[in-house]
Amino acid sequence: MLGAGSWGTALAIQLARNGHKVSLWGHRPAHITEIESLRENRQYLPGFLLPESLRTDTDIHSTVEGAEKILLAVPSAVFRNLLQQIKAVIEDDSTLIWATKGVEQVSHKLLHQVVEEELGETHPKALLSGPTFALEVAKGLPTAVTVASNDHQQAHAVAELFHSEIFRCYTSNDLAGVEVGGTTKNILAIAAGIADGLGFGANTRAALMTRGLHEQMKLGIRLNGRQETFMGLSGLGDLVLTCTDNQSRNRRLGLAIGRGHPLQKALDDIGQVVEGVEAARDVSEMADQLGIEMPITEQVAQVLHRGKSPSEAVNTLLQRNRKPES
Repeated sequence: MLGAGSWGTALAIQLARNGHKVSLWGHRPAHITEIESLRENRQYLPGFLLPESLRTDTDIHSTVEGAEKILLAVPSAVFRNLLQQIKAVIEDDSTLIWATKGVEQVSHKLLHQVVEEELGETHPKALLSGPTFALEVAKGLPTAVTVASNDHQQAHAVAELFHSEIFRCYTSNDLAGVEVGGTTKNILAIAAGIADGLGFGANTRAALMTRGLHEQMKLGIRLNGRQETFMGLSGLGDLVLTCTDNQSRNRRLGLAIGRGHPLQKALDDIGQVVEGVEAARDVSEMADQLGIEMPITEQVAQVLHRGKSPSEAVNTLLQRNRKPES
């Protein structure tokens, strides 16, 4: 298990609850040493003792060497770098699983494309995504996710690892669609937070979510995803979760921006990576390159990266020409 933030720790706990032996690695040795000493990730997921079968490791190579399954729950910005660090010691038949949501910066590649470039197109791989908050997974509250792989048997094998009475896993072979859903929902959660921070109501939030879902579908289908994927857990489900609940870092950041706080202060107050910030710029650039209109995404990028005020962004959206809904 690579990634000792809140999400990586929660998934490690879930796997250990299911009876699997888990080794948890993080990039800061002092943090990992503290977790092992306290048997708790007090910084990112306080209040949950680690199961006995969950151990920690400060050496990335010893963590992955000989492992049958390797799970990454790290920011998308370091995803390729971690693959490059470990690919020399990964077994050819070791399944790589990731629970990272985002695209690669600059190249704008989906993460399964990064995996194929670094490990080869045929390396066993799968993605876990869906409407999940780490705290609720750690608490053992009922949760449902999607496990996607281009290999049907691989998807089922990975789903079996996580599946339990309180953690339900569905499978999909639409890697691109699931990845686009997981990336774009963070941007739309920032938009919903900005709208609520400005004092707009439920009507506005519902409109943003619905038109945001339309943007997700346009981009996903263009990248060879399937429309029905966006009506599932990794599309609509994750969108509803992150746009409506303040456990979402992306929504909280949007709320702060809408209330007039500078971006950096909002990020500092949250204290963890907010994937939607970089994703807004990356996806906006992707849409431009592909000739796809994604007006909500574009306005979030303008606010976060180009100094546009939230109220100006709202006016831009409201003044768009009338058009058919579909």
